[in-house]
Amino acid sequence: MSLNLADLFEAAADAVPDRAAIVCGTQRRTFAELDERSNQLAHYLADAGVGPGDHVGMYMRNSTEFVEALLACLKIRAVPVNINYRYVDAELTYLFTNAELVAVIADGEFVPTVAAVLPDAPKVGLVVTVGPAAEADWGSVTAVDFQSAADSGSAVRDFPERSNDDLFIIYTGGTTGMPKGVMWRQEDFFHAALTGGNPFGDPYSSAAEMAAAVPHIPPMTWMLTAPLIHGAALYSLFTAFMVGATHVLMPKFDAADCLALIERERVMTMTVVGDAMARPLADAIDADGGDYDLSSLLVVGSGGALFSKSVRDQLTAALPNLIVRDGFGASESGVDGNLEIGADGLLRIAAKPTVRVVDERMRPLEPGSDEVGYIARSGNVPIGYWGDPEKSAATFPVIDGVRMSILGDVARVDADGSIVLLGRGSMCINSGGEKVYPEEVEMAIKSHPAVMDALVAGVEDARYGQKVGAVVQAREGFEVPDLDELLEHCRTQIAGYKVPRVLVGVGEIRRSPAGKADYRWARATLEGESAGRG
Repeated sequence: MSLNLADLFEAAADAVPDRAAIVCGTQRRTFAELDERSNQLAHYLADAGVGPGDHVGMYMRNSTEFVEALLACLKIRAVPVNINYRYVDAELTYLFTNAELVAVIADGEFVPTVAAVLPDAPKVGLVVTVGPAAEADWGSVTAVDFQSAADSGSAVRDFPERSNDDLFIIYTGGTTGMPKGVMWRQEDFFHAALTGGNPFGDPYSSAAEMAAAVPHIPPMTWMLTAPLIHGAALYSLFTAFMVGATHVLMPKFDAADCLALIERERVMTMTVVGDAMARPLADAIDADGGDYDLSSLLVVGSGGALFSKSVRDQLTAALPNLIVRDGFGASESGVDGNLEIGADGLLRIAAKPTVRVVDERMRPLEPGSDEVGYIARSGNVPIGYWGDPEKSAATFPVIDGVRMSILGDVARVDADGSIVLLGRGSMCINSGGEKVYPEEVEMAIKSHPAVMDALVAGVEDARYGQKVGAVVQAREGFEVPDLDELLEHCRTQIAGYKVPRVLVGVGEIRRSPAGKADYRWARATLEGESAGRG
């Protein structure tokens, strides 16, 4: 057996067939049931002409059908492609054509959108719909109901041999531009994104080694609040398979529902995406936590967005034994490490041979220097962006024969080798020559007791080039603080040149379904406010 994702899942299913693998709403699937249902859909897709290397769009909310479809594609060496269900027609048309989709599996609610986009996506020949769906004119495209498709296929696992080199593609969120398809070899994905299948120790070298270990790992229940269209959510799902854990999926995040699920399923580990989910969760625990037995919850982790210190403190004050973890990584690098907040308030990642900081000439920075560079990952990294050699060369350069992943995260190196994260370089605000990283300002703003969420972006300024702007959402029952109050609060935590000079209050901060920031929207909102004042 290879380190192919389908091989790994099947090995786990054979090792612990009767353990619950997925819980979503009223549906439950054991590992054996999930395997059989995925086999059935895989056979249908293959019979319908979907073959190795073909790309299949996954246009769905979290569900057991999503997981079955994901595994079905992998079993026949097709490539599942995640689709953000908040994209508008133009973004979807781009993704359908850029990804060269030959089939789409979509929730019924998205059928009108799929039908509207298909005329501009001529390679799509099959649409599988999940649940009730509106009538649509599919033209020459074959359309079938998910249940019918799955029921018609064989449950026998008799697929051709798979490869470590089979592709797994994750499309990025596109919050600063059109989405890009990150191409992973599945062996590299296993090591970089799934920590080698073993978050508790050394990576496994084969599916057989993993399968031998799984029955001896005590049963665990993990909960995933983020959509599976998000890279970090996929990391969590597949890692759970590798350790034989039960994964509780939420079709849609609701903080109050989280508490009931934690009690009902005895959830041990919960994955969220930054403050957008963690703050409502913390508020729900403060308000109603006493009505539920939350004693099973040991870890709340975030991937794809950072916790603010105020949310960390709120969670641990409510649940003193809780471990709060910030995972650092990306669709383009996998899991790079855990972030820790030091006594000085700075975010740090422990030194690691495969993660370093380099200058613009790709030379490693000396520990203890004041130089600022870019975080670079080596070892198991993606091979590029699908259909975009220019951006691939910029993000995944080959230096001295070694491919690296360089994402634009700006950092410096402490004397002990630890990496101090400063922010995303592409979002850096240059105000009169001073560099301001939005994440630091956002953290200061979100520590205000009236603030629920905030995004920071640069606004054009005739004198300084750019000035700092903030879009702020108030907590329920509070008003957005006025600019003077917010300035006074932020000055206690960050330098004066970093505090916001433009403030826009909104009813809700716009983020992706996974909780990732939409900085294009934030910048447009701030520029509109600034122009109005001008």
